[in-house]
Amino acid sequence: MKQITIEKSFLPDQAGTYLELPFEMPDYVERLEVSYKVFNKQAVVDLGLIDPDRLRGWSGGARDGFYIEYNHATPGYLAGELPCGNWAVLLGLYKIPADGCEVEVTVHMIPQSKKWLKGDLHTHTVHSDGKYILEDVVSIAAERDLDFIALTDHNTISQNVSYPRNTDVLFIPGLELTTNTGHCNVLGVKDPGIDFRYDSNIELEKGLRQAKEKGAKISLNHPHCSHCPWEWSFDMPYDWVEVWNGPWRAGNQRTLDWWNEQLLLGKKIIAIGGSDVHRPDPFVQHGMPTTWVFSDQKKIESILHAIDKGHVFMSFSPLGPTVDMKYGEYIIGDTATIKCHTQLVIQLRNLSKYDIVKIISDKGIELDKKVLAEDSLVETVSISTQRFVRVEVWRYFDEIKEHSLALLSNPIYFIENEINES
Repeated sequence: MKQITIEKSFLPDQAGTYLELPFEMPDYVERLEVSYKVFNKQAVVDLGLIDPDRLRGWSGGARDGFYIEYNHATPGYLAGELPCGNWAVLLGLYKIPADGCEVEVTVHMIPQSKKWLKGDLHTHTVHSDGKYILEDVVSIAAERDLDFIALTDHNTISQNVSYPRNTDVLFIPGLELTTNTGHCNVLGVKDPGIDFRYDSNIELEKGLRQAKEKGAKISLNHPHCSHCPWEWSFDMPYDWVEVWNGPWRAGNQRTLDWWNEQLLLGKKIIAIGGSDVHRPDPFVQHGMPTTWVFSDQKKIESILHAIDKGHVFMSFSPLGPTVDMKYGEYIIGDTATIKCHTQLVIQLRNLSKYDIVKIISDKGIELDKKVLAEDSLVETVSISTQRFVRVEVWRYFDEIKEHSLALLSNPIYFIENEINES
């Protein structure tokens, strides 16, 4: 964090003027905080901000500070990008008493830092066949400490223009393209301009490509579900596959098996999850499963970009197990060059007694371990000729009287190049 403190003295003849206190905004700042103190109770000094292009906000004497982030800001200030360049704190010297006054301004610039953000990539509201109003979604997401929610009502975009703005929850625009022979989410674009009345693979492919040209990401939803499976071609221009839809069940297992087969064939398909929540239900709830994304910012573009990189794992709920996988500087989703004397380190947290941890590669199950007491677990894997390694955690749930998936990671991929280096 970069901090600047500026101290100024003002005399009565400066009353009625404005003063800019310049500062340099570095690259990759996530949050700007400005506060000030006026050391004379008879003085009235107003506060504002100028960015490289415009007056960014003004609070007068109503506040002793403000903040700005990409998604939110103190009322009176514009949220948005914090571009590098010449900025200035603006002071309005409305009233300066005869004995003058001292003003101290403090500027905090908090840099971007990659972090695990958690959310739900498949939800429904009253804008289609769901029962939740958008304000309900805000309350539930906040209660469950979710960072983002994708709004994916069936074949409509009205939810993307009606979502509440005054919330810390990041809403990702989307729709669930719902056809008679399969569903897919179209994410990241308020209006992808897509229809749902397709009767051929050629027409569907054309529609999906047009949506992608507008910046949309395509996820195939519950492709092996018994009720509404994906019966279109799998050669569509999709980006991700919803391997985990709602509570773990047979359709999800079929998709997991299919996905693993694709990995064994050398394909890199990014697995995601989504609750597909429609209405209050003891098992189908927001954030169940939770999709965790390692992103540098809480922005739609940043989160979708991180998913594209495969920096994703899923847990059965926001309080479920978590995983970090590192091979040198590489993490989940990356493709690493195999190096001698470097091991894959897998760290699991929020485990429960008797959880079953499985480390899986293209060679098969490399570890199948029952957790006896640990809340956390660290395992290392020697990498020689594996092409990928991923992690599953299975847990016994009293509610259903059986083991069910509690965590699923995307793989780290490996290529052989430097294996013989000394």
